Amino acid sequence: MRALFFDKSERNNWALGWHQDRTICVEERIETPGFGPWTNKQGMLHVAPPESILQGMVTLRIHLDAVPGTNAPLLVASGSHRLGRIPEPQVPAIVKQSKILTCLAERGDVWLYSTLVLHASDAASQPTRRRVLQVDYAALALPNGLEWAGV
Repeated sequence: MRALFFDKSERNNWALGWHQDRTICVEERIETPGFGPWTNKQGMLHVAPPESILQGMVTLRIHLDAVPGTNAPLLVASGSHRLGRIPEPQVPAIVKQSKILTCLAERGDVWLYSTLVLHASDAASQPTRRRVLQVDYAALALPNGLEWAGV
Protein backbone atom coordinates (compact mmCIF):
# COMPACT_ATOMS: atom_id res chain seq x y z
CA MET A 1 0.00 0.00 0.00
CA ARG A 2 1.16 3.52 -0.72
CA ALA A 3 -0.43 6.89 -0.06
CA LEU A 4 0.42 10.06 -1.99
CA PHE A 5 -0.81 13.58 -1.47
CA PHE A 6 -1.11 15.89 -4.48
CA ASP A 7 -1.57 19.61 -3.91
CA LYS A 8 -1.91 21.60 -7.13
CA SER A 9 -2.48 25.33 -6.87
CA GLU A 10 -1.88 28.51 -8.85
CA ARG A 11 1.77 28.52 -7.70
CA ASN A 12 2.24 24.75 -7.86
CA ASN A 13 0.74 23.76 -11.22
CA TRP A 14 2.28 20.96 -13.28
CA ALA A 15 1.45 18.55 -16.08
CA LEU A 16 2.09 14.82 -15.89
CA GLY A 17 2.37 12.88 -19.14
CA TRP A 18 0.73 9.58 -19.99
CA HIS A 19 2.03 6.76 -17.81
CA GLN A 20 1.19 3.70 -15.75
CA ASP A 21 1.98 3.46 -12.04
CA ARG A 22 4.46 0.56 -12.05
CA THR A 23 6.17 0.55 -8.68
CA ILE A 24 5.23 -0.42 -5.15
CA CYS A 25 6.63 0.82 -1.85
CA VAL A 26 8.30 -1.82 0.35
CA GLU A 27 9.93 -1.90 3.80
CA GLU A 28 13.35 -3.25 2.75
CA ARG A 29 15.28 -4.44 -0.26
CA ILE A 30 15.21 -8.21 -0.59
CA GLU A 31 16.37 -9.42 -3.99
CA THR A 32 13.46 -11.41 -5.40
CA PRO A 33 13.06 -12.86 -8.91
CA GLY A 34 10.77 -10.69 -11.04
CA PHE A 35 11.18 -7.59 -8.85
CA GLY A 36 13.24 -4.68 -10.13
CA PRO A 37 14.57 -2.19 -10.78
CA TRP A 38 14.77 -0.69 -7.31
CA THR A 39 14.48 3.07 -6.70
CA ASN A 40 14.39 5.48 -3.79
CA LYS A 41 11.66 8.13 -4.05
CA GLN A 42 11.67 10.80 -1.35
CA GLY A 43 13.36 8.44 1.10
CA MET A 44 10.99 5.54 0.41
CA LEU A 45 12.11 2.28 -1.19
CA HIS A 46 10.22 1.37 -4.38
CA VAL A 47 10.45 -1.58 -6.73
CA ALA A 48 8.75 -2.61 -9.96
CA PRO A 49 6.95 -5.88 -9.17
CA PRO A 50 5.81 -8.55 -11.61
CA GLU A 51 2.80 -7.54 -13.69
CA SER A 52 0.59 -10.04 -11.84
CA ILE A 53 0.93 -8.00 -8.64
CA LEU A 54 0.08 -4.73 -10.39
CA GLN A 55 -2.97 -6.40 -11.97
CA GLY A 56 -4.26 -7.17 -8.47
CA MET A 57 -4.03 -3.56 -7.29
CA VAL A 58 -6.52 -0.70 -7.24
CA THR A 59 -5.97 3.02 -6.78
CA LEU A 60 -8.34 5.27 -4.84
CA ARG A 61 -8.29 9.04 -5.37
CA ILE A 62 -10.01 10.96 -2.60
CA HIS A 63 -10.78 14.51 -3.74
CA LEU A 64 -10.43 17.14 -1.04
CA ASP A 65 -11.34 19.90 -3.51
CA ALA A 66 -13.54 20.11 -6.59
CA VAL A 67 -11.86 19.27 -9.88
CA PRO A 68 -13.67 20.93 -12.80
CA GLY A 69 -12.40 20.62 -16.36
CA THR A 70 -10.26 23.75 -16.00
CA ASN A 71 -8.34 22.48 -12.97
CA ALA A 72 -6.26 19.61 -14.36
CA PRO A 73 -8.57 16.61 -13.93
CA LEU A 74 -7.18 13.11 -14.25
CA LEU A 75 -7.31 11.79 -17.82
CA VAL A 76 -7.68 8.02 -18.26
CA ALA A 77 -7.23 5.84 -21.36
CA SER A 78 -10.30 3.66 -21.00
CA GLY A 79 -9.57 -0.08 -20.95
CA SER A 80 -5.79 0.33 -21.09
CA HIS A 81 -5.35 -1.60 -17.83
CA ARG A 82 -6.39 -4.76 -19.71
CA LEU A 83 -3.23 -4.50 -21.83
CA GLY A 84 -0.92 -5.20 -18.89
CA ARG A 85 2.39 -3.41 -18.55
CA ILE A 86 2.71 -1.30 -21.70
CA PRO A 87 6.23 -0.63 -23.05
CA GLU A 88 6.96 3.12 -22.99
CA PRO A 89 7.38 3.43 -26.79
CA GLN A 90 3.85 2.03 -27.29
CA VAL A 91 2.11 4.45 -24.91
CA PRO A 92 1.39 7.22 -27.47
CA ALA A 93 -0.21 4.76 -29.91
CA ILE A 94 -2.35 3.18 -27.18
CA VAL A 95 -3.51 6.63 -26.03
CA LYS A 96 -4.31 7.66 -29.61
CA GLN A 97 -6.58 4.64 -30.17
CA SER A 98 -8.22 4.77 -26.72
CA LYS A 99 -11.32 6.58 -25.55
CA ILE A 100 -10.05 9.25 -23.14
CA LEU A 101 -12.13 9.81 -20.02
CA THR A 102 -11.92 13.09 -18.12
CA CYS A 103 -12.38 12.41 -14.41
CA LEU A 104 -14.17 15.46 -13.02
CA ALA A 105 -14.85 15.46 -9.30
CA GLU A 106 -16.63 17.32 -6.55
CA ARG A 107 -15.15 17.77 -3.11
CA GLY A 108 -15.48 14.43 -1.28
CA ASP A 109 -15.75 12.31 -4.43
CA VAL A 110 -13.71 9.11 -4.59
CA TRP A 111 -12.44 7.66 -7.86
CA LEU A 112 -11.41 4.01 -7.97
CA TYR A 113 -9.46 2.52 -10.87
CA SER A 114 -7.03 -0.23 -11.80
CA THR A 115 -3.51 0.82 -10.86
CA LEU A 116 -2.26 -0.23 -14.33
CA VAL A 117 -4.54 2.13 -16.27
CA LEU A 118 -2.76 4.68 -18.48
CA HIS A 119 -3.40 8.13 -17.05
CA ALA A 120 -2.20 11.72 -17.30
CA SER A 121 -2.95 15.22 -16.08
CA ASP A 122 -2.50 18.57 -17.81
CA ALA A 123 -1.49 21.75 -16.03
CA ALA A 124 -4.61 23.61 -14.93
CA SER A 125 -5.84 26.29 -17.35
CA GLN A 126 -7.61 28.12 -14.49
CA PRO A 127 -5.78 26.83 -11.43
CA THR A 128 -7.40 26.76 -8.04
CA ARG A 129 -6.44 24.48 -5.19
CA ARG A 130 -6.71 20.81 -6.13
CA ARG A 131 -5.81 18.46 -3.29
CA VAL A 132 -6.07 14.72 -3.80
CA LEU A 133 -5.14 11.85 -1.51
CA GLN A 134 -4.21 8.85 -3.64
CA VAL A 135 -3.99 5.39 -2.10
CA ASP A 136 -2.62 2.41 -4.03
CA TYR A 137 -4.04 -0.74 -2.45
CA ALA A 138 -3.40 -4.47 -2.76
CA ALA A 139 -4.94 -7.29 -0.73
CA LEU A 140 -2.18 -9.78 -1.35
CA ALA A 141 1.04 -10.79 0.35
CA LEU A 142 4.40 -10.25 -1.31
CA PRO A 143 6.80 -13.20 -1.77
CA ASN A 144 10.22 -13.96 -0.28
CA GLY A 145 9.84 -11.86 2.87
CA LEU A 146 9.11 -8.61 1.04
CA GLU A 147 6.70 -6.45 3.04
CA TRP A 148 4.47 -3.62 1.88
CA ALA A 149 5.57 -0.33 3.40
CA GLY A 150 2.90 0.77 5.85
CA VAL A 151 2.44 4.20 4.31
